[in-house]
Amino acid sequence: MTIWGKLGGAAAGFALGGPIGALVGTLAGHFLLDEGLLAPEARPPRETIAFTVGLVALAAKMAKADGVITCNEVDAFRRLVRIAPEDEPRVVALFDLAKQSVAGFDAYARQLRDLLKDEPKTLEDLLDGLFGIATADGAVHEAELAYLAEVATIFGLSEAEFESVKARHVVGGGADPYRVLGVPPDASNETIKTRWRALVTEHHPDKLIARGVPAEMISLATAKIAAINAAYDTLRKARGFA
Repeated sequence: MTIWGKLGGAAAGFALGGPIGALVGTLAGHFLLDEGLLAPEARPPRETIAFTVGLVALAAKMAKADGVITCNEVDAFRRLVRIAPEDEPRVVALFDLAKQSVAGFDAYARQLRDLLKDEPKTLEDLLDGLFGIATADGAVHEAELAYLAEVATIFGLSEAEFESVKARHVVGGGADPYRVLGVPPDASNETIKTRWRALVTEHHPDKLIARGVPAEMISLATAKIAAINAAYDTLRKARGFA
């Protein structure tokens, strides 16, 4: 069973509380699933539920960030996440519930910050996912970018961390390889190599899953590593080192 199939009964087992717990609880009312039928090892970790529901909730709120919905947010989400046909009704319902929720995006962002305080890199993964959804139609609107910056601030990400994620998604022109890797332009070749190796290790799919990113969203890791490798190759060729 996928993460989407397990969400219907997740609220009782993990008691997330707050707006995220309310969303999961409401979803459980739409789709009957007795979580007690799931073996303990089959139940998704709390961090995975928080990541999944939080990403959907913040994406749904972002869809209205510029005042108009220029593309179907579920379609954008589908480009980032594997969704089996039988799971689509749950995903659509979760988006709709999040859009209708009286809780603002900041309430979701604050709860995610608190729930994932021991996994700060997971918050960066979440921001990466939101950027991926925002760029699915080929551009990030100004209001969406402001929204993403505010989410990053609530998450406690530094300006440098935000700019690194932003650069990976090539917002506003060609990606700056230094920003993608998070190193200054005067960094030595060895520093660049060390940083590149660390980032590739940090964003390996196994690392993301360990941080709570569900397997259905592991394309996040693929996209990250591709951007990191492209930035490294650009600098390696420009500087002429092996």
